[in-house]
Amino acid sequence: MTGMQDPGLCPDSPPRTLRSPGRTPTNRLPRAEAAHPARPAVPGAGNGLLEGLFPDVSVVERFTDPPDVHLYPQEAEIVARAVDKRRREFATVRLCARTALAGLGIAPGPILRGTRGAPVWPEGIVGSMTHCDGYRAAAVARNTAVASVGIDAEPHAPLPPGVEKLVALPEERRTLDRLSTSHPAVAWDRLLFSAKESTYKTWFPLTGQWLDFQDCVIVPDPEDGTFNCSLNVPGPVVGGRRIDRFTGHWRTATRDGAAYVATAIVVPVPHRSAAAPYRPADGD
Repeated sequence: MTGMQDPGLCPDSPPRTLRSPGRTPTNRLPRAEAAHPARPAVPGAGNGLLEGLFPDVSVVERFTDPPDVHLYPQEAEIVARAVDKRRREFATVRLCARTALAGLGIAPGPILRGTRGAPVWPEGIVGSMTHCDGYRAAAVARNTAVASVGIDAEPHAPLPPGVEKLVALPEERRTLDRLSTSHPAVAWDRLLFSAKESTYKTWFPLTGQWLDFQDCVIVPDPEDGTFNCSLNVPGPVVGGRRIDRFTGHWRTATRDGAAYVATAIVVPVPHRSAAAPYRPADGD
């Protein structure tokens, strides 16, 4: 897994995302994933994963860690006791973030960790960061155009045995079975996992609350590279409207023999004229 801020994981978003009640958060996938061969990229996919996918969002991706990436003293302190691998991931994903921010005209500065590990962005900015072995990315946007953004990247290989049962609802497992038969080139269980990670990263800045695995249902579209996420809990209110579903995109790519799958969700700021008044329902 990638993308959740925890030791050994992406230190750049809330630690452990979607959890199952009564279970230890699965913020590290067993290393059994290494036994699975890399899946081929979906036909037609380019060398990148997320760049240029959304208007109003500045995305920067890297598949290597450049040497001697600058960290601000406050950032260096966060990973002062971390192993070299984590320090490199931490530094490179912040290089991606600062480069993406520069695309919006934002001067460089430290990107620290806030509530539950979520990245602290400059005023007026929303964003998300992710990394997995061999890939780092950041996506940022101005909050006048985008209310929230969540991205996640994973190795494009099946989940380790037993993990699917922890992250997928019964109806999602039926969808995975169907898609695995009709489109076997895609590791649909891993894509679903990534989509739930992106869902949490989109959800948390809007709510400040946890979201469990069973609190959303993911339905991927194998033809156009999108997925729908239906929330099983009251969704966030954006521009006076309650949001009960997100729409995301997914992509795969192969680089230097390694295969990746990435997911992304962007919640645009609704036009003022389109925003209907929000009236709380009983129990809200």
